[in-house]
Amino acid sequence: TLPGGGAEILATRVRKRISIKKGGPEAWLDVHRAAHQVGMRSTATMMYGHVETPAEIVEHLDYIRALQDETHGFTAFIPWSYKRDQNPLARRGMSEAGPNRYLRLIALSRIYLDNVQDVQASWFTEGKKTGVVALHFGGDDFGGTIFDENVMQEAGFFNRTTIDEIVALIRDAGFTPAQRATLYGIVRGLPAAG
Repeated sequence: TLPGGGAEILATRVRKRISIKKGGPEAWLDVHRAAHQVGMRSTATMMYGHVETPAEIVEHLDYIRALQDETHGFTAFIPWSYKRDQNPLARRGMSEAGPNRYLRLIALSRIYLDNVQDVQASWFTEGKKTGVVALHFGGDDFGGTIFDENVMQEAGFFNRTTIDEIVALIRDAGFTPAQRATLYGIVRGLPAAG
């Protein structure tokens, strides 16, 4: 599989402002199209909450939906918010999007990306409480334990958990946890709270 990081916002104006060296939207899409065409699967991500407009968020979702219609290669969509600490954009007075905007994006993603099976409700990037609430807004993947992550850490955001804590959080939210594999097949179901 191929991770979907680096998409940021798939809009030319945004990419010219925050990730000029990564090329336009087509560069990211071409990599994923090529991977899908040779049988690889990937995730699609969106890092929002910086310089994008609502219209550019929709443009991003349009690109993801169109490529999924073409290749059926995305396993999941994973939105996450920009973290300003220790980040050059913070010097421009950028503030963080916050949990309300994240929850609205999870709900929008679930509806708009009707051809992408899974939407991740990330405890890791948004915090455990917001991640749990996002399960009620359309997220169906809580993410997993993350042992060696450095992108968020470099932005001053550090969040860790254990398998037992993840299971407890999912159960406390009223859902039945299950362990999944990379391609989202269920490895083992876990008993419901009881």
